[in-house]
Amino acid sequence: MEGGSLSGRYEIGDRLGSGGMSNVYRATDRILERTVAVKILAEHLSDDERFVARFRREALAVAKLIHPNIVQVYDTGVDADRHYIVMEYVEGRSGAQILQGQGPLDFETAAEIGIQACTGLDYAHRRGIIHRDVKPGNLMIVGGPVGGGEMTVKLTDFGIARAIEQTRITQVGSVVGTAAYLAPEQVRGEEATPATDVYALGVVTYQFLTGRLPYEGSSLAELAVRQQNETPLPPSTYNDNVPETLGGAVLRALEGDSMRRYGSAGELAGGLRLGLQGEDVTLPAGEESTPTRVLGGEATTRRLDQTEPTEYRPAPSPSRRPAARHAPPPPPQPQPPGPKKRGAFSRFARFSMATIALVLIAAAVAAAVIYATDTATSVRVTDVAGESIDRVVEELKELVERNTE
Repeated sequence: MEGGSLSGRYEIGDRLGSGGMSNVYRATDRILERTVAVKILAEHLSDDERFVARFRREALAVAKLIHPNIVQVYDTGVDADRHYIVMEYVEGRSGAQILQGQGPLDFETAAEIGIQACTGLDYAHRRGIIHRDVKPGNLMIVGGPVGGGEMTVKLTDFGIARAIEQTRITQVGSVVGTAAYLAPEQVRGEEATPATDVYALGVVTYQFLTGRLPYEGSSLAELAVRQQNETPLPPSTYNDNVPETLGGAVLRALEGDSMRRYGSAGELAGGLRLGLQGEDVTLPAGEESTPTRVLGGEATTRRLDQTEPTEYRPAPSPSRRPAARHAPPPPPQPQPPGPKKRGAFSRFARFSMATIALVLIAAAVAAAVIYATDTATSVRVTDVAGESIDRVVEELKELVERNTE
């Protein structure tokens, strides 16, 4: 519907692209005076309540996402039964247009496209939104292979996105999305998870590296059989310039078992970076990746027959035990002073004093005996002056003997 306007505000210009559900036009916002992109739901679907609800759902889901790697939604509305969404206008080319015009890209550019797309997907997954239709046509690329300069990749067309916290519209058992980019569990009609977006982006990166799809089938049944019975060839099989480690990172995203894929889009981005650096990121046989966690929904996707992963806790650093406290030793008991050693002079003086005392006592005894006797014989006392101690003692003994006879 080139020409005309919507809601008296958006002047419609050239058509930029079309899909099974909608057409996209360049338009001018008359109020803000800027160029925008307007997606209008296909007319034959306007009467289908299911498609209308899905179309409106896109606007509500994507309006919450403000990220440099996601096309921003500005407005939504209805004009004469025409449902539309107003989005950021990206002056670049889609991945599908690049593949059609240039074929495979150099491995560094292809890996960078995958890394930036992972960044946008990881942001959406953390807010509980799954894209469900990742493919080259939904990647807008500015710069790089489109005009040179710094490259920016933006995810667009969350037209069949599902907000996890809201009521499902695409029920389990229905298949939605482009067949070649569907994960095996989507082909089986199982519920979409972040792991399904990781798989689809792995297909896109494989295609940018090789110019072809890892699996090709004319129907969902044929695709399912190939996915179940075949393993994709390494990208280096078709492009010798692709490092084996980078090809291994892409093949891990294409694992048929979702538990062996990367646990998140952020992990896929890390794997692509490591692959560019020459590091092997493939999983050994039998080993599984970390279960995918949707932060916005606070739910973890894991197999029901699988036990909870063991939480790793680093061993605490050894702590030094405090030294045992010993009671302080009792203060030393004061020892009684021992006998003081006497000097030679002190011993001599004491001996002399004792001898003199003995002499005096002997003299007193002798005197008492003399006065007590009845004999009238006078007693002669010998003068002891000037005599030695031994001589005096001998004389005193003799004196006592004579007076007691």
